[in-house]
Amino acid sequence: MNNDEILQTLAHLIGTPYEPSVKEIISELTGRTRIVGPNEASTRDFDSNRIHIRADANQLITGFAFN
Repeated sequence: MNNDEILQTLAHLIGTPYEPSVKEIISELTGRTRIVGPNEASTRDFDSNRIHIRADANQLITGFAFN
């Protein structure tokens, strides 16, 4: 599954509250295992299989990034 397909697959999560269990759901839907939640530390190395969950100040999911 490429990044564009992942964005389409995860679109229904935008606007929902972030909680750690969302990472499991994302992994199941996408097959990717490196999921980084908002405000979680991660390395700066390039990883094409990593998904970053973006959230606002209210911890609502606003989008996803890859690197």
